[in-house]
Amino acid sequence: MRDRVTGGAAVVDSLEAHGVRHVFGIPGTHSLELYRSLPGSGIRHIVTRHEQGAGYAADSYARVSGRPGVVFTTSGPGITNAVTALATAYADSVPVLAVSPGVPRGMVGADVGWLHEVKNQQAALDAVTARSIRVESADDIPDALADVFHGFASRRPRPVHLEVPVDVLEGPWCASPCPVREPTRPAAHPPSAGEPHVAAVVDALVASSRPALWLGGGARGAAASVAALADLGIPVVTTVAGKGILDETHGSSLGAAARLAGAHRLVNDADLLIVVGSEVGDSDTWGGTLAPGRAGERTVVRIDLDPAQLAKNLVADLTVQGDAAEVLAEVARAAGTARPDGWDRDRGKQARVTLDAEAAELGAPWEPIQRVLSEALPPETVVAGDSSQVTYLGTVHTWPMGPRGRLVYPTGYATLGYGLPAAIGAKVAQPERPVVALFGDGAAMFSIQELMTAVEQRLPIPVVVVDNGGYAEIREQMVDRDITPQAVDLVGPDFPALARAMGAAGVAAPSVESLADLVPAALVADRPTLVHLRHG
Repeated sequence: MRDRVTGGAAVVDSLEAHGVRHVFGIPGTHSLELYRSLPGSGIRHIVTRHEQGAGYAADSYARVSGRPGVVFTTSGPGITNAVTALATAYADSVPVLAVSPGVPRGMVGADVGWLHEVKNQQAALDAVTARSIRVESADDIPDALADVFHGFASRRPRPVHLEVPVDVLEGPWCASPCPVREPTRPAAHPPSAGEPHVAAVVDALVASSRPALWLGGGARGAAASVAALADLGIPVVTTVAGKGILDETHGSSLGAAARLAGAHRLVNDADLLIVVGSEVGDSDTWGGTLAPGRAGERTVVRIDLDPAQLAKNLVADLTVQGDAAEVLAEVARAAGTARPDGWDRDRGKQARVTLDAEAAELGAPWEPIQRVLSEALPPETVVAGDSSQVTYLGTVHTWPMGPRGRLVYPTGYATLGYGLPAAIGAKVAQPERPVVALFGDGAAMFSIQELMTAVEQRLPIPVVVVDNGGYAEIREQMVDRDITPQAVDLVGPDFPALARAMGAAGVAAPSVESLADLVPAALVADRPTLVHLRHG
């Protein structure tokens, strides 16, 4: 029997009712009531060393597990410290729930010097999340959270912030049952007469001679149907967010090549382009333009759970709002029965030769690292990357992955400091799965404190820091623009010694080849291992 049933209990009970088993965060003066009920729940709290780290960990947890990640912070600086992580989740459509206290009821905008007071905390969070909800009663919390989790399962998943006024969080709750709403995905067949039907997509596919598939992160749940279409000979390009949906060793796979000029040429030569779960945005194409064929000579199909995405960045001739797995399953079944014989099935193979050469040139400095690690680690490994060249030029293009593996990487927001807490979130989500962190020295120093979190949780994560002495990409851009390089060459710590001081293992890799032994050994250690490699 609880001695006090407060608004904090309403939050914890509701989370438990929705299957939440892990929460990342840092307690604070105003969030204490969130912690009163945690010990008696089935929820495990992982304390990080910075709220931004908690947000990144929750983001990766969601990407790897398929379940929403949850963050607890205190008010003011606690939740604003997590803003960059929530913006990252927003950019990459990741379901993360952040729960924080807010000023007491009636005090929003009062500007009276209340501890942690923000001019309008809810508005600040609403600017970087799908929505920020402020409840005015503890009895409203279960319904609010039921709506949040229903939205995560039914709509495009993006982060949500729940603000609970301190007096509500600390006040009484009637302990009513916490509702759970069944998810409702949009139907693959639009109900209105005259709207495109999946059959129209199949007809266009069968009639085409040069089809191509372009897959974003929204197609991750459709791997089996994608493979069936690829088996028919349709070339498949993925964005970084979609990397590995189709095994990149498959004959129809062009890899995570959405940023490469060769992929743009193939797509623009297609007479049918099917875009699934992708914004076709700048972070996907790196400034490239998709303009397949000419009007009247090509068909563009867009399939997306979010109706707002069906008309962005690339105009479509046919649109289907629906779950990618459901829609593509129907397309694959019908196309497999028809088995079109007019397709040029060599297009993908020819393009792959060009793309492999382009990727090899782009990722040349980092390819040996990716090759050694990909050969040494199991195919189901999660690679936690960062906005580092070793990730977006190396891992993206030269580490072949399939549906069993996973790259977690901040594609759209391109933040630094994501990799280490992301590795922690992935390992907490699936402790039986190998997880490796791989990023540069610049990124490492944004969140190196989270090594303590990994030590405390005794997570056997190899943390490979590839040291090129600073912010190399920015240095290169300065040189390209005839700007004298400045503030880009960094003095770094003794990384192995720093790791050991934190209680982790720390080793210097004498060569790229030595990673083949050092990293697998770290997977079975009793703590994280920082592996420092000077490279470039």
